[in-house]
Amino acid sequence: MGRNKTLAVWLPLIIAVSIALGIFIGNAYLSASQGKRRMHFSGNKINAILDIINEQYVDTVDMKQLVANVIPKVFHELDPHSVYITAEDAESVNEELEGSFSGIGVTFNMQTDTILVISVIPGGPSEKAGLLPFDRIITINDSLFSGRKLDQNQVMKNLRGAKSSTVKLGVKRGNASDLIYFDVTRNDVPVHSVDVAYEVSKGIGYIKVSKFARTTYNEFITAIARLKQEQCTAFIIDLRGNSGGMMDAAINMVNEFMVAGRLIVYTEGKAFPRSDVYANGTGTCQDAPIVVLTDEGSASASEIFAGAIQDNDRGLIIGRRTYGKGLVQTQIGLTDGSQLRLTIARYYTPSGRSIQKEYELGKGEEYDMDIYNRYMHGEFYSADSIKMDNLPKFETSMGRTVYGGGGIMPDLFIPRDTSGMTTYFNNVVTSGVLYLYALEYSDKNRDTFSAFSSYQDLYAYLKQQPLIADFTDFAATKGIKKRPALINISSALIENQLQAYIIRNFFDDNGFYPIILKDDETLRRAVTVIKEGKSNPALDANLLTHDTTQQQTPAP
Repeated sequence: MGRNKTLAVWLPLIIAVSIALGIFIGNAYLSASQGKRRMHFSGNKINAILDIINEQYVDTVDMKQLVANVIPKVFHELDPHSVYITAEDAESVNEELEGSFSGIGVTFNMQTDTILVISVIPGGPSEKAGLLPFDRIITINDSLFSGRKLDQNQVMKNLRGAKSSTVKLGVKRGNASDLIYFDVTRNDVPVHSVDVAYEVSKGIGYIKVSKFARTTYNEFITAIARLKQEQCTAFIIDLRGNSGGMMDAAINMVNEFMVAGRLIVYTEGKAFPRSDVYANGTGTCQDAPIVVLTDEGSASASEIFAGAIQDNDRGLIIGRRTYGKGLVQTQIGLTDGSQLRLTIARYYTPSGRSIQKEYELGKGEEYDMDIYNRYMHGEFYSADSIKMDNLPKFETSMGRTVYGGGGIMPDLFIPRDTSGMTTYFNNVVTSGVLYLYALEYSDKNRDTFSAFSSYQDLYAYLKQQPLIADFTDFAATKGIKKRPALINISSALIENQLQAYIIRNFFDDNGFYPIILKDDETLRRAVTVIKEGKSNPALDANLLTHDTTQQQTPAP
């Protein structure tokens, strides 16, 4: 009885002490934990958060994958051109800029469910192994690659590979029933950035540059030298659709047309003091007339080239306003093979214009809509739709007014050509039926067409063929209904594209561009300007900043 009485006296006290001790220990642990967090936050907050997640999150987390997912979101909050490139994507992203990749050396198309070789690069691995145009690749390393729908990227991953490695190809040639097997040793395959160079009119050379890569300048001066041998003394440089690349390539190309001491471009950023680049006087075309063709797809290095030519009054820019990408990126490699392309400065033209159009941090989607908004606003069809009243004004070396605010405004505006555009034409192009017909027609007639010694001879032959009637029958079998009235409107445009694509299958871009561009209004205007001696602003006092005499509206 006394024992129970003693317990009744002490039990409440024991419980109270236990509760107090628990609270004390809990508070002590919480304080220590909070102190630990504060210690983490005194350094890099992102690292601190990741550490806390790794140590205290309820479930086990793949931290490497979490970091990989977070990094692109960080870059998304920067400017639209700073990007994170995973290790898996780094090689393919850099291939075009490097000017080569390791592969088998063919161009191909997935014709329905089969890999069709369109051309074999001269001197490349496949030519040495014995592959021919219009061979069909059925197996790769004994795995079947026919009879099922495949993505072109998936095919490329299997055809490309490490230099000196071997890939076994099973090929169906012509009507032969058995496959022919080739062991192709992969090697460096050049990626050309100067697509074509030819005399477009007597004494005038045309050069199409599709990108600015490590090999572009060497390709360019080779093209210039060849055109000079053909007695070309004036040049048209086509940068339409050229989204840029390496700045050095553009600078070296501009240098060919500049006298010594002319400013080509300068860059400046928070951590990078202003750096000016001047012409060194070694250029081979310092006195040659020059016209540069641009459009809304011309960006970055293309704008450096065009801006230097325009601001120095060295030649004319003809076409449409360029994209407006004037941010300088540096490439930083990380230890796991991934890369950062980080914006470190801005480009400025010789007159002081920033090429870069406006943007807001973290609003890349709005930035990407700019080209679409330009289209909807009518800018591609009328120079008057480009409102320049509020844009900053600058002066060229001769005192001509040019405008900043993003992109390079052309000296002579040429609207997008809509002649022949109909819903029928759009359907056959977007569906791929037009290209597929050209491929199948080329394959069916490959023996006949291969016998032609020049693209001109093949073109003359194709002009005598009933391509439109045959094509519209083919398109109908692919679900595109005949629309006689629309076909009549688009017939010249359709026929031109069919002829150009068929010729490309046998004479590459050397045959393709002269045909596809034969009615190109921007190129025609450039030729006229040079012939009239008006490509140099110093010789044409009446030159307007914009030529609004040619305007079109989209076809209904």
